[in-house]
Amino acid sequence: MGDIVNLRAARKRRDRDEKARLADENRVRHGRTKGEKQRDRAEAGRLDAHVEARRRDPKATE
Repeated sequence: MGDIVNLRAARKRRDRDEKARLADENRVRHGRTKGEKQRDRAEAGRLDAHVEARRRDPKATE
């Protein structure tokens, strides 16, 4: 004979697995993690500060 299976638990497990699969698909489809976005924003800020600190003043050369 086969194992006795609680149908309610089996349905819950199936639903959880389906939600996890959809979540994985959405992560791939919709891009980057929060940490990646924060890292990119911080890097862009550092680069902007670097450029601004080294910008020539057009009035100083005249």
